[in-house]
Amino acid sequence: MERGLRLTLALLASLCILIDGSHYRGGIITWRPLNNTVQGTTTQILLHQRYFWYRLWSSFPAPLCREADVASQRPIVVAGAALICLANCATSPTFPPSISANMITSDCDNSTIIESWGGELYTNLTLHLTTDITIGYNSSAWLSALFKGSGGWSIVNRLNLVPRPDGFINSSPVTTTLPCILYPRNVPILHIVQMSDNDYSDYLLCRWANSNQTYNYDHVNECEGVCSAMPNGTLLFASNCTLQFILPQANIYYACALQIEDYYTNSSLEPMSSVPIQFLFYAYIIPVGACGTLPSIIGVRPNRACIGVPVGVQLNETIEVQTYCPGQTIVNFVTSSPIGMTHSVISNPSPGLWIMTLTWTPVENQLGPQGFCAGAVDNSTLQSAPWCITYLVGYDSPNLIHPILVQGSASPIGTVFANQSLFSIQATSAVGRPTRNGTNICFHLDTTNATVLCYDAGYSPNVIYTGYTIVIVTDITWTPGQSYYVTMDDGFASGSVFCHAESLAITDKTFWRFDIWNPAHSSTTTTTTTPPTTHTVTSLGTTTTSINTACTTSGIVVTTTNASTTTTAVTTTPPTTGGPTTAGPTTTGATTESTIPVFYPKDFENACQQPVAIMSLIMMIGFMPIHTLVMYAAFTKFSNMHKPSNIAARTRHQQRMKNILGPKKTFTRVSNI
Repeated sequence: MERGLRLTLALLASLCILIDGSHYRGGIITWRPLNNTVQGTTTQILLHQRYFWYRLWSSFPAPLCREADVASQRPIVVAGAALICLANCATSPTFPPSISANMITSDCDNSTIIESWGGELYTNLTLHLTTDITIGYNSSAWLSALFKGSGGWSIVNRLNLVPRPDGFINSSPVTTTLPCILYPRNVPILHIVQMSDNDYSDYLLCRWANSNQTYNYDHVNECEGVCSAMPNGTLLFASNCTLQFILPQANIYYACALQIEDYYTNSSLEPMSSVPIQFLFYAYIIPVGACGTLPSIIGVRPNRACIGVPVGVQLNETIEVQTYCPGQTIVNFVTSSPIGMTHSVISNPSPGLWIMTLTWTPVENQLGPQGFCAGAVDNSTLQSAPWCITYLVGYDSPNLIHPILVQGSASPIGTVFANQSLFSIQATSAVGRPTRNGTNICFHLDTTNATVLCYDAGYSPNVIYTGYTIVIVTDITWTPGQSYYVTMDDGFASGSVFCHAESLAITDKTFWRFDIWNPAHSSTTTTTTTPPTTHTVTSLGTTTTSINTACTTSGIVVTTTNASTTTTAVTTTPPTTGGPTTAGPTTTGATTESTIPVFYPKDFENACQQPVAIMSLIMMIGFMPIHTLVMYAAFTKFSNMHKPSNIAARTRHQQRMKNILGPKKTFTRVSNI
């Protein structure tokens, strides 16, 4: 019995040693205050840690990490795992001597290349507003199969709660990544690292982690064994955190260690916080016979989308992957997920289409941004480009209101003139310009579905956001007699909180449509018929026209017409060649019939031509100053939105008004490793 217990303890100890030694694969540390308003001398913060470990599944009879562990939220126990204060600790007397770095399982990977066991942990802390410390987790060691570097790891965060210049408590930037991204050897690569910030007006830059950074107190080493571990010649574009590189050696890993920092303005000399992100690249040689096209994640959400989700409501998200060659199959998804998000098995509902379903019910302590990333791997080890989205827990995405007659949620609808140039639609909450390009509004011809006109809301001046309303100023003349419908991409309406939760795409042809009035539609038609001996004629007599309450938004009213009818019996005697059939004088070919007042369409057009012309002139004269004022106001607002002095003033005001949207100014810094 005692011998068996000793053997069990020895196995457990060896397991901890194996996990703790040579198995670190990267991580992220971020934090944010639960309330960014200064109240007293302390504040509560939510500290977030995410780490990736070598899964070791091939070293044991059974896998160490399974999807069942994700569902049960199994702890990842690592010997001595602790995050501690590393420098300037006297400024934060309530910071604990150590904080657990044992994660809750969120992701498991079965592939022989990645073999990742990922998890995250949230910790609530009450800290003094004097806190300005360097915190981190360091131990030994990175995996040994690295291109450059190895040995111990160090991941470091600057936690600064001293109130910002605007009087609020700062939030650190947030980011997310896959544990390992696969790229082919000797191919030029552009890789974007996602970064965002809850303080909208902050200016974000990323830089290489280094071993002697002066910003983190006491020159704390930020990267230990993987400082400068990327290939020579790698470029880092600081303003959008984009890496440009070539992986020269195959079947080996490349460690990337970065720090993302937030500045109060683009002229600030020092950042307010520093967030670490460390992860791996892996280089492979494309196998002979492999598909020449990488698999791609095609939806349902676009890459880098931001989606508002409520607390306590189950979310079902579908990831769709397209393959392009016969025999190309998806065998694995590499993921980085929030705690509690489960992943279905991979299905293949149709040729070339592969699906995995995510299921997740966010809980209260997950309020705020929660990142998710996925990469699809095929049977030739080709990996899709990373696909990352942000779930904004506790916030609603703005919805575009379905336009109907008289409701006023969209204009125009119904029948409009060919020179109509102003269109608008309302949302359920305040909206702003999307943070990414490729969010289009398009006008299509109803009969052929041909796209007539598109504007990219990410930058087009023809799309104007104001409050709950989006105004579109078109610059074409519509074709008389045609019908059109409008579609909008995901994120066309973006919210005003954090990463700007996005509206869903509108692709339904019936959602917003309009018709163009055709003045030439009326015409005179001549019809020759042989009259019967006796027939009934229904004449167009007096008509009564009333305005229907279901008006269009264009000013061309929908009318209801009730026509009174007159039925007249007509007797016709065809021409004869013989004598008369009745007494009295006769006339060859004589016809007796009543007079029928017929009002043809051309008569109606001629009668209405002058009144319509007069009313059109009056409407045009009346509309011109209104149109001029609207255009002036719209473009003045657009100009003011991008005026530097107004931006600076508005961003301060926005933060005091619960963080209403404000655009950022950016510039690019490039560093060479």
